[in-house]
Amino acid sequence: MSKDTEIKFVGQPVFKQIMNLVNKVDIQGLIRKHNSDYYYKAFKTRTHLFTMLFGILSRCDSMTEICEGLRALGGKLNHLGLDKAPAKSTACDGLRNRNNKFFEELYFSLVKHYQSFLSDSRTFGLTFKEVLLIDSTTVRLFSDILKGVGRNPKGDGKKKGGLKVHMLIDAVQSVGRFIKVTAAKVHDQKFLKSLELISHSMVVFDKAYNYYHQFALWTQNQVYFVTCMKKNAVYVVKEVKRTHYRKEGQAKVLRDEIIELEYHPEDESGKRNLKIKKNLQLRKVSYQDERNRYFEFLTNNFDIEAEEVAFLYKKRWGIEILFKKMKQNFQLHYFYGENVNAIYTQVWCTLIAQLLLTVTQKIAQAKKAFSVVASLVRIHLISLLDVNELLRSTKRSYNRRNLGPPLLQLSLNL
Repeated sequence: MSKDTEIKFVGQPVFKQIMNLVNKVDIQGLIRKHNSDYYYKAFKTRTHLFTMLFGILSRCDSMTEICEGLRALGGKLNHLGLDKAPAKSTACDGLRNRNNKFFEELYFSLVKHYQSFLSDSRTFGLTFKEVLLIDSTTVRLFSDILKGVGRNPKGDGKKKGGLKVHMLIDAVQSVGRFIKVTAAKVHDQKFLKSLELISHSMVVFDKAYNYYHQFALWTQNQVYFVTCMKKNAVYVVKEVKRTHYRKEGQAKVLRDEIIELEYHPEDESGKRNLKIKKNLQLRKVSYQDERNRYFEFLTNNFDIEAEEVAFLYKKRWGIEILFKKMKQNFQLHYFYGENVNAIYTQVWCTLIAQLLLTVTQKIAQAKKAFSVVASLVRIHLISLLDVNELLRSTKRSYNRRNLGPPLLQLSLNL
């Protein structure tokens, strides 16, 4: 019988191999810090984490599906790191009551541990210490637990609830460095106040975050930004540094100007003083891309080239891709609990799952798309396959082997 070199079996399911990445951080230390095992005799924190990640990676729609799916695995639970399948009522109580701050800190501990490993070796040829991307995505909820955003729909009566995930990522990484989950009604501008940025860093975001008072503070601290200008912005042109005519189908800078605008400063409580007006000088770059789309960018950096301003804003698409991965490959259409803590816990566990799959994909050096990686892990979640070989392999079929008499071959196939 010839040796099969096409597939590698291991002693642990794919799910357990991925969960081994979590053990690189001090989980017990975090459990003690948040006292998250207190009052829980059967449903410990580690069991809670594994239960949630099993449901998220297998795309279960409810806690019932998760618990019944684990119960059906029988003797494989010990391979998954679980003594027994949790009861649905026990799991729901833990999801409702265990503080989501443990899962939040676990996520950031994993990000800190794998930060250097996930960094892209490619550089952008820029002179900034770091290039950071900011954006948010809204997740619609089934009820009005968290305040929704926008106007009430005409037909449905009042709008549904929703949450908003604000995220800051490094341009050379594919995971969130700083994340804040709020109700959908919270304005994007408030996220900027919670950021602690180092001098000579560059922040890129869209026009929803236009916040002139914060721009003035960043300018004082030599923190630079690139964003899009709002159409209703009021300003005065102080100097025109460069101007060109538009040419169809050609990407080029059309105007490079120094502008001045007015804003009302805020006190420590965040309240604007409408009696005082201050002036802020910024740089406005008008740009046309190869598809003849017109953009007006704002920045407080007067030294870089105008083309570099447009190039930096294009990098913002990286965070849009990250949100697309999260919404399309994980279960954020159905929530396993009906209170705010349960919803936040599921969001943090989803971010943990996305981070673990990103690390697994890079370890395996897989060239497959992230959606394919997520699907393969979901299909083979409890298979005893080497996850790296599973993701790395590009062969479409396994070689046939001489298995002996037909009866033996039939018994092996069964």
